[in-house]
Amino acid sequence: MSRLFAEPPAIDFRSTHGSCSYCRAPLTVYKTHIRRVSTLHVGTFLARVVILTCDTCDRRYPSEELSRLVPSGARFGYDVLVYVGRALFLRYRNEEEVVAELAERNIRISPSEVSVLGRKFILYLALAHQRCSPRIQQAMQRRGGYVLHLDGTKEGASPMLMSSLDSLSEIVLGNVKVPAESEEQIVPFLQRLKETFGTPLALVHDMGGGILKAVARVFPNVPDFICHFHFLRDIGNDLMGEDYDRIRQRLRKHEIHAKLRAHAKALKRRIQPGLLDQLAAGISDRLPSDTQRDSFPQASAYSLILWTLEGKTQGDGYGFPFDRPHLSFAKRIQSLYSLLDQMKDVQLRGQWRDNMPYFDLLNDLRAVAEDTHLGQAVQNIEGHILIFDHLRQALRIALPAGSRGLNDEGSEANIRSIEQRVIAFRAWLTARPDYPENRKAASLIAQLDKYWAKLFADPITVQTPSGPVTIQPQRTNNILEQFFRYLKRAHRRRTGQASTSRMLRTMLAEAPLVKNLQNQAYLDLLLDGKATVEEVFADIDIATVRQEARKTQRDFDSVPTTIKRLVGKPDYPEKLLAMLKKAVA
Repeated sequence: MSRLFAEPPAIDFRSTHGSCSYCRAPLTVYKTHIRRVSTLHVGTFLARVVILTCDTCDRRYPSEELSRLVPSGARFGYDVLVYVGRALFLRYRNEEEVVAELAERNIRISPSEVSVLGRKFILYLALAHQRCSPRIQQAMQRRGGYVLHLDGTKEGASPMLMSSLDSLSEIVLGNVKVPAESEEQIVPFLQRLKETFGTPLALVHDMGGGILKAVARVFPNVPDFICHFHFLRDIGNDLMGEDYDRIRQRLRKHEIHAKLRAHAKALKRRIQPGLLDQLAAGISDRLPSDTQRDSFPQASAYSLILWTLEGKTQGDGYGFPFDRPHLSFAKRIQSLYSLLDQMKDVQLRGQWRDNMPYFDLLNDLRAVAEDTHLGQAVQNIEGHILIFDHLRQALRIALPAGSRGLNDEGSEANIRSIEQRVIAFRAWLTARPDYPENRKAASLIAQLDKYWAKLFADPITVQTPSGPVTIQPQRTNNILEQFFRYLKRAHRRRTGQASTSRMLRTMLAEAPLVKNLQNQAYLDLLLDGKATVEEVFADIDIATVRQEARKTQRDFDSVPTTIKRLVGKPDYPEKLLAMLKKAVA
């Protein structure tokens, strides 16, 4: 690392005011002090700060130039603050990586200081977002309004992070952390959105009971739609979840995956070089040579195990119930067992011992293939899949062999034509001879009827300064699902941890606002004529930032220090019991 200066230079800063802007009295020196400051364009320097005062009205005048470079009382400049925020939350760097990057720019900083600056960045961004909310509302009104998407994410015992987003501008509007997805927790959040941005043209969300009740309470007359993907996923879980869980449990009980992996590993060690190529050629109608026929069953058994295990990777990236890899695995086991029963009798050299790999594999598979509970679950779920995939085709969403996975937003077919296909599906299902006895099919129809009005959104025509505009609400909430996946990927990239439970407990609720910085339309509204985000942050009163920082310390998820000390004692339960006994003595 090369340094700009051998020693930090001293730079003078004082107010440009010569007289008080209120009473016009001449200013005098109140005090002079030295601050150690680090900025990207200079590095570390000593700021000799002269603070002026008005002896008449007792107002203080700090240096305007220094105030534009660094927050009051802080060591690192706004440019370092923004650099750290972008590195952590947009480039997914961890604290150590940011330390190394800043070292290349003559900034010495510790990982803990990077972490603190990251939280400050979120606080500044949240306050800047509040200040530009009127401009966001005006921009949305010029477009005719906004469509409010709502969704939440949580993991384990973490609080739920709920986010709201306008799907027309793709701007994150607000976020909140709540203990649970309940009406009482969500209503205040929706009321703040309504006060800040006005009433939306429509809402899109999942089928969560808390969201449904809160939306009906805060936006009683607003068109309210359920995400087709969430609806279909819930229907599929109800239809197939019980049998699919049983399939997973039975496969796990037999430990068949581990057995097949071990068997494949042992076979691979015994396969002659080039034999797998010969096997591939044989599939293309070139039979194995006489010299390789004795070990050909080894290569065949090895390849068949790999084919069976491949069943666990089958799917289009939608997740269950759209993808059913454990079912594919179970069916491949059944198919292979039947196939091996025939293959064991095909003797390439007329010697049954050559086929021992087939017999050994049959022994591995027998318990699974003859498991009547597993077979019944497979048979049951096949019937449910027929119904589910029929509805899937009617809704024209998350179709088999689709290429977009969880980013699928459904075909752009006319919503009324989709409704007509669902009407046809309903008639087909209720006319089936087995429908009266099919409890799950009846439940599906009940769900379909209950949410019918929330599934099919007509285009909305609104008046704008440029004339009438027709807006079609998206029929999925995938825009927020993608957003949450982005947050979780960023967390994994920064920390290397697969679980996001701790992130959801400790992150500031406003952290998702960083996604807006990748939206140029939002950035223009945020800057409002300024050149950089640093300039926007410099306009925010430091007292307001500190007040918001104190609020975050009172987050509902935090544990009081006194309790932390108590539960940290190994003998705490015994001491608590002794206290109770003493109280009743």
